[in-house]
Amino acid sequence: MLGSVVLLAAGLGPALWVGSRHSPMERLVGLELGGVVTTLVLMSIAQAVAQPSYLIVPLVLAVVSVASTLVYTRLLAPRR
Repeated sequence: MLGSVVLLAAGLGPALWVGSRHSPMERLVGLELGGVVTTLVLMSIAQAVAQPSYLIVPLVLAVVSVASTLVYTRLLAPRR
């Protein structure tokens, strides 16, 4: 289980790189990748410690991640 958390956490590096170094649309992709990887890491940790109550945080993060993508997409849209 520790191996899966380490491998998933390694995915945060590319997400941070894309989210901080590229164009605004590519930064949005980095933000989404970071949200997905973080959700998966938190779900793996919850499974590793066998605490179902720890699944609340990743589930809320998944919902907030989708909502933040919609907000940022709206802000990145061309102005009329």
